[in-house]
Amino acid sequence: MDIESLRSFLAFVETGSFTRAAKQISRTQSAFSAQMRKLEDEIGSELFVKEGRHLILSEAGLNLVSHATQLIQAHDGALAQLKKYKNKQPLRLGCPEDYNEQVLPKVMAALRESQPTCSIQLFNQPSSLLREWLDRGELDAAIVTRSSTSEEGYWITQDQGVWIGAKNSELIYDADSLPLALFQTDCRYHAAAIDGLTKRGRAFHLFACSNTASAQRAIVREGLAIGAMGKLSVTSDLAIIDNMPALPAVDVVLLVGVKSHPLLTSEFLSKLNTLMSTY
Repeated sequence: MDIESLRSFLAFVETGSFTRAAKQISRTQSAFSAQMRKLEDEIGSELFVKEGRHLILSEAGLNLVSHATQLIQAHDGALAQLKKYKNKQPLRLGCPEDYNEQVLPKVMAALRESQPTCSIQLFNQPSSLLREWLDRGELDAAIVTRSSTSEEGYWITQDQGVWIGAKNSELIYDADSLPLALFQTDCRYHAAAIDGLTKRGRAFHLFACSNTASAQRAIVREGLAIGAMGKLSVTSDLAIIDNMPALPAVDVVLLVGVKSHPLLTSEFLSKLNTLMSTY
């Protein structure tokens, strides 16, 4: 049955008159009458009977009222849900792998709160590569680290560099040459760790250089080396080592591409830090 004809039928139920019903739905009376005849032909029964000078609903008409109401509600509900996908674009979001546990879920929760039906495509790469992808238009936004003196991006949180080692393993710290497991050379903790040990006169060697936090943590967990990383990336199965050279603090921020994405409204970005603090 035609939805608009059912709407017209319910207009008659509400007004009790072809004339008033036609006015309510902004149609001519002849157009309204044509809709009702079409409904009657489809159903195979008369919907109206005369009672004196007035038309009232027939038995079939009375039965149609509840069905028409349910059909229109179902139609309108489905249409409202489907319209949410109009011009929907997945958000291409980059994030360094070491922030997958502590930072990424909170950013995604804030995005979902802003738009419950959003879709997000995730890309794990180091901050330097994510910046390149963002500049080339291959990402819509990226979670990256920046110097604490920079004003780049939208501030999310701060991360403090720490030294990490295996739990219950002290032997490695007494080695003549301290084995290190660090991120790639473009990581701020990489340079700071080497610089700090050099200034202390502590012998060391670079045992492993990784581009993922999971690889670095696995090496350290086995007691093969000690590492330097952001505290937000440290898991409970690792120990934070004290009395080591100081490591820098970095800001974690959200960078957005030149071409704006519908999810990244100015209102959302201005409230990002406030939203993050609620999770």
